[in-house]
Amino acid sequence: MLEKTPFILVVDDEESMRDACSKILKKDGFLADTAKDGSAGLEKIEKNKPDLVLVDLKMPGISGMEVLEKIKEIDPNIISVVITGYSTVESAVEAMKKGAYDFLPKPFSPEELRIIIRRG
Repeated sequence: MLEKTPFILVVDDEESMRDACSKILKKDGFLADTAKDGSAGLEKIEKNKPDLVLVDLKMPGISGMEVLEKIKEIDPNIISVVITGYSTVESAVEAMKKGAYDFLPKPFSPEELRIIIRRG
């Protein structure tokens, strides 16, 4: 039986971060897509049901915390990993309470991203 290639969505308002993550993921054999904000991310999550979502906390419009809550409503099996440049213990704890599987502070290396993805 063929194993399904994992599909990962990167939701971040920084284009350079979206592009870098997408490039790393595709190089490692994943299917990857990006969304420029929480609203676009939620549309893609509802439509495509990714296996894992990398979501920034601080975005204009719908915040990363709101995206985390909605992901659990859409499909509780979707794994969420928070990526943020504004990491505090409080925000990490809140993200985990809202369903985040893991928390990755920016900036991070390609290898740190790979480790988190493999864990998920």
